[in-house]
Amino acid sequence: MKYPVYLYGNPVLRKVAEDIDKNYPELETFIENMWDTMYYSDGVGLAAPQIGKSVRLFVIDATPFEEDEEALKDFKKVFINAHIIEREGSDESFNEGCLSLPGIREDVVRKSRIRMQYQDENFVEHDEWFDGMAARVIQHEYDHLDGILFVDHLKPLKKKMINSKLKAISKGDVRTTYKVKI
Repeated sequence: MKYPVYLYGNPVLRKVAEDIDKNYPELETFIENMWDTMYYSDGVGLAAPQIGKSVRLFVIDATPFEEDEEALKDFKKVFINAHIIEREGSDESFNEGCLSLPGIREDVVRKSRIRMQYQDENFVEHDEWFDGMAARVIQHEYDHLDGILFVDHLKPLKKKMINSKLKAISKGDVRTTYKVKI
């Protein structure tokens, strides 16, 4: 099943998501539907708040970036109850987009390396370092769990320049190839 993607302006995107346990209702089906929604929407990541669920869960398939970083060849992961413990390295800029902000792409500065504690889909605990594009995609999706959108990282002038686009999205005045919810 493909969920509608919640768009900028929907309050669920600004909530801090809550941890879940392995008894979360129909978790396996929920994760599978998140994958289906992400692929259908042509994304590389999708966080639960983007489909209206304020829980600490996101999925990432960074294999489209494997030509640039060989380490991403099989980088397909589920992150549950994720928490970034450390951020380090250089500040790197990259042009990001988001399924919840269709039609907007902007350069965002993020740290090049992070340490994260999380559980996988089987609730196995992990404590790992990620760097490069993996760190960037994880930080983007992780932000959703804390009610942060990539446009929140923009400088005030840049954000002011895209304000009319943001207002249009929040009113549903946007075209996508995937289902959306305002």
